[in-house]
Amino acid sequence: MLRNLPSDVNIRVPLPINRSFSMKSKFLVPGLVTIAMTFGSFVSDARADQQPIVRETGGLTYLSGGVGEESRQQLSAHASEFNLKLVFAMASGTYLSTVRVAITDAKGKAVLEATSDGPWFLAKLPMGNYRVVASYAGKAIERSVAVDSTALRTVDFRWDHE
Repeated sequence: MLRNLPSDVNIRVPLPINRSFSMKSKFLVPGLVTIAMTFGSFVSDARADQQPIVRETGGLTYLSGGVGEESRQQLSAHASEFNLKLVFAMASGTYLSTVRVAITDAKGKAVLEATSDGPWFLAKLPMGNYRVVASYAGKAIERSVAVDSTALRTVDFRWDHE
């Protein structure tokens, strides 16, 4: 039947499908998906770390990060836009992230609550006196701080143990 077709006609004959299903292939696809998702989260974390995101809450802006030298350099480049810098570390000097930050004004009113994405937390606050509570691993450290409208004030928080 196919012998009389013109020579310029291409016919593709489908290959037989192997319908056998081994245990290896049963776990191969989910494993590859898991690897791809894990790698994707590393890539997106690296990208997020490279581009600091200024956040706003209640009219106040803040920025956090500093995981890695490059990220700290980028935050340093933005430091002049803020008047409060919080630094989170262990007493040994090891930097910390995921530190809960709560800042209240002199009247006790909460003005900013956030979780730091890294060891540095920059905030732009109106000139005044504030109470800063930083919490990590169930232990809270409190500091009183007066901020100027232009100068950057740096406050260190050090935890004795994790």
